[in-house]
Amino acid sequence: MNAGAKSLGNVLLLGARGMLGRELAERLVARRDAGTVDAFTGWDIDDLDICAADAVAPAVGRLQPDVVINCAAYTDVDGCESNADTAMAVNGAAAGHVARACAACGALCVHIGTDFVFDGAGTRPYRPDDAPHPLSVYGRSKLAGERAVVDAAGAHLIVRTSWLFGRHGRNFVEAILARAEQGEPLRVVDDQVGRPTHAGDLADALLRLIDCGARGVYHFANAGACSWHAFAERIVALAGCAVPVARITSAELNRPAPRPAYSVLDTGAYEDLTGATPADWREALTRYLEARKGATQEAGVTKR
Repeated sequence: MNAGAKSLGNVLLLGARGMLGRELAERLVARRDAGTVDAFTGWDIDDLDICAADAVAPAVGRLQPDVVINCAAYTDVDGCESNADTAMAVNGAAAGHVARACAACGALCVHIGTDFVFDGAGTRPYRPDDAPHPLSVYGRSKLAGERAVVDAAGAHLIVRTSWLFGRHGRNFVEAILARAEQGEPLRVVDDQVGRPTHAGDLADALLRLIDCGARGVYHFANAGACSWHAFAERIVALAGCAVPVARITSAELNRPAPRPAYSVLDTGAYEDLTGATPADWREALTRYLEARKGATQEAGVTKR
């Protein structure tokens, strides 16, 4: 929590049981207990299906929140390719339902975006005002969500992020560790470059932006850029797993959804507004792995 932070009032968190949602929920509960959130409600799909347009407005209206943070999304990038209607419903249309409900009750709508709205043809980090050109169904659905939020014409904050990993969900770090801890050799693409981001650091950044009164589009990711291969090598080295990590191309991996070759986000606008500098991704990864190891030891489980 920021020192001297003003109360956010009544906060509604959607997607509260996801990777980012659980990080935010912990922080919002702490802020409620500290008196800088008046009330906090966390909903997931069992509490409110945001794809149901006729359900969203009355549910949000009854609660009368001051801030709504929408973390709900369909994030299976390859799954979106074969389930385009679902992707557009969850990531696109539902974001609009939420944003219109926020506009109707005067709440700030905070929406989570992605680096996949860009095509990767750039040669410098992408700024918030750069023109999007998504390559995949996932990217197009997330861009549709951004546009629906803007079209709702209410107060809004869109924060794009990239390569998210964290304690509370499936992610690249856990996928690599699952293979490496079994001694399996790894093959990881080396022709996609981005900025890995710790979900806890993103949660802190979101609250910092809200505290600062941010509106419009911002980017947040941990500092530094790397390829997926370099990311995997660092994970394996820090975990002490002696397994080889071979370089392959995206063409060799042959995944259903095309990925941007370069999706490094420029976080300058975030830094200028908040005065905060994102932690380097290597430091964030070290912190994550140390916390993971501590949780494993507390549970009395010995990892190989």
